[in-house]
Amino acid sequence: MITIVGAGVIGLAVAAQVAGRGREVYILEKNDTFGQETSSRNSETIHAGIYYPEGSLKAETCIAGNALIYELCERQGIPYRKTGKLIVAAKAEEAEKLEALLEQGRRNGVDNLTMLSMKEIKDLEPNIKAVAAIYSPSSGTIDSYSLMKYLLARAKEKGAEISFKSKVVGIEKLSDGFEVTVENNAGTFAFKTESLINCAGLHSDEIARLAGIDVDKAGYRLHYCKGEYFSVGNSKSKLVKRLIYSVPDTGSGGVGIHTVVDVDGRMRLGPNARYVDGIDYKVDELQQEAFYNSVKPFLPFIEYDDLAPEMAGIRPKLQSPGDDFKDFVIRHEQDRGLPGFINLIGIESPGLTGAPAIAKRVKEIVNDTL
Repeated sequence: MITIVGAGVIGLAVAAQVAGRGREVYILEKNDTFGQETSSRNSETIHAGIYYPEGSLKAETCIAGNALIYELCERQGIPYRKTGKLIVAAKAEEAEKLEALLEQGRRNGVDNLTMLSMKEIKDLEPNIKAVAAIYSPSSGTIDSYSLMKYLLARAKEKGAEISFKSKVVGIEKLSDGFEVTVENNAGTFAFKTESLINCAGLHSDEIARLAGIDVDKAGYRLHYCKGEYFSVGNSKSKLVKRLIYSVPDTGSGGVGIHTVVDVDGRMRLGPNARYVDGIDYKVDELQQEAFYNSVKPFLPFIEYDDLAPEMAGIRPKLQSPGDDFKDFVIRHEQDRGLPGFINLIGIESPGLTGAPAIAKRVKEIVNDTL
């Protein structure tokens, strides 16, 4: 038996990959339904793979996932838009940073990036202001709910079962697997599983701890980074067609407040990046001024009163404020005395884009070792 903890996009993608071949696969989800946390509270962006260090799991799974996710959307009728993205320099001194970012993307294998002049930018997006921009044609946006709905249906087709309102509260290592204790509406029960795959997102460090791993020693402790979004009103939400990003501020925890264009073409702004102590999805209305000041240099048509609080999400980051880059953890913990326990920790952006590729990596681990 294989048990997957967490029914966000990663857990569901993993389930869709590892189910079948006569395996018993169970998904445990503590919420009422799938994708209630990070997977449904994000930009729904399909990333190209520009920002991440060469050779990192973030870069490799993003680039592979980009191709896989478009192919999946086409084949299964999952709503998406291949909008393309502009990373813009609003002033001359930012243009140098664009050159470095362009080279980073190309080193990662994103081979369709081009640098645009002011005139070329105006031809594509007449309402924005920029002196130069990187154009990424393979960036886009997806309906993440429809993607997760498909992945769950696919996992079930292959024999997987899912239990909602089921919270893992205990994990005990056995000689031939794990005893997992679960709390649900009926009380507490325990069962045995040969393999346990941790896709618990915001709570993945806690699942690792329950399995007996010292999360601080392993570098698995998560830091919550809140991202808020503001909607754009006053009939201005259709004034850009593409994703518009500013030059990222290194060390901020994100890639900067940018335009988010959904599959219906509606624009909103976000996310910001603020480290927080707990999970709270309330949007701080006091952030409106920071949002306005952040986007005004490249979205000159935006006025303060155009913005209204919309939603917030939490990123499960491995790096604490001011830390250097920390990569995804996708690891079979056999060398820690936990054969059959696979950890996926710190899966934040570009986790949605990378989900199909991440799931394939997990399937390889399962096929090779279990």
